[in-house]
Amino acid sequence: MNPNTPDNPPLSTDELRQKLNLETGKIEWPELQRHFARGSVIVVDSGLDLIEVAVKFIRDDKSRIENWLNAGQIKRANDDHARRWHQADIIFWAVVIAPWVLVQEAPPAA
Repeated sequence: MNPNTPDNPPLSTDELRQKLNLETGKIEWPELQRHFARGSVIVVDSGLDLIEVAVKFIRDDKSRIENWLNAGQIKRANDDHARRWHQADIIFWAVVIAPWVLVQEAPPAA
């Protein structure tokens, strides 16, 4: 997703958040597996706002992204994640920020 092309003038941060919110949805592990196999799944800690992280990816905010990486708040999904997700049949909130798929585990249904 690149909202800032000649055909798409730059969006304000609020407009970008609204657009991303509309593009965010639930996804189950079987649907996410192919993205995991390509190495494009980024796990976002539940303490972060998925939309805010997506905004920082789009805006290429390297310092903020690096801080989250260093703090372990975002990370590329690994084999341990995949095994647990497969066993637990996890549902995620996800948004695509090409080439990445940003995911957060959805809270269990009450």
